[in-house]
Amino acid sequence: MAGAQYLGRDSRHADQPGAKNGRNPGCDRVSDRLLIGPGELAELVKAGECLVFDCRFDLQHPGAGRNSWLAAHIPGAVYANTDEHLAGPVTARSGRHPLPTTRSFAAFLARSGWRKDLRVVAYDAHGGAYAARLWWLLKYFGLGNATLLDGGLNAWMKAGLPLESGATNTERRPAPVLERRHHLVLKTQEVVEGLAGQSLRLVDARGARRFRGEVEPIDPVAGHVPGALNHPFEMNLEADRRFKPAAALASGFARVAARIEPERLVHMCGSGITACQNIFAMELAGIEGARLYAGSWSEWIRNPSRPVALGPDG
Repeated sequence: MAGAQYLGRDSRHADQPGAKNGRNPGCDRVSDRLLIGPGELAELVKAGECLVFDCRFDLQHPGAGRNSWLAAHIPGAVYANTDEHLAGPVTARSGRHPLPTTRSFAAFLARSGWRKDLRVVAYDAHGGAYAARLWWLLKYFGLGNATLLDGGLNAWMKAGLPLESGATNTERRPAPVLERRHHLVLKTQEVVEGLAGQSLRLVDARGARRFRGEVEPIDPVAGHVPGALNHPFEMNLEADRRFKPAAALASGFARVAARIEPERLVHMCGSGITACQNIFAMELAGIEGARLYAGSWSEWIRNPSRPVALGPDG
């Protein structure tokens, strides 16, 4: 690994016996599938049994994430750029982060050294806001074996585990065969029709002030889709940026998920990125089947004839 150096190891352990990921060990088998603690990940890295993706990103400073990765990352971690690897080309009608093409995503995985026998682990420094997009894309393309590092890079560093700097050398592998699971995604017209027919419930992951239209730091129009409910993705996190336990997540989603089948829940945000974190958190809570409005707010406002709402939901 070019320019590799180890930064700051100490003797602390990431996970204490009997309390994996800081949770009651018997309370949540789903979290064992979707989340991994730093201590367990360190063992997988040492054994060469995982493929780790660093998904750090900044929507307003797109180069910052890669620079942070070059400065320090989990040993062997490959950088996954939200704009370049986890999205496709922007068009005049699309949102800011359209879904990548099958070919481009398969090529990215091949360059990264993906193998079906490796456990894929994604992390960021933003409570899973970007790592969950990679998790969701793997699920969408039929490779749903990804896990998020609970607490992200900060949890790894707090555990005193080693970091590495410089680019990561990877062995190119054959491109995986991908099959899109089209039922997991809705297009704008399907959202329009679903809202009109009350056959779906739209859940917006953006912060409350952006949702209400009080601020808009990224998109040219402020507000939200009429009828959408607001569940900021930050609500799914503890103060240390780890995910809340399953019961707390289920309680938090009660307002938006009450009396409706999960398949009729459709998540959105500014461009289909942080909405994936809400979908991930719902699965942690045992609510599986929710779908993604991939174009989200940035695609909705492409057409000035579409309605815009201001203020709180409801």
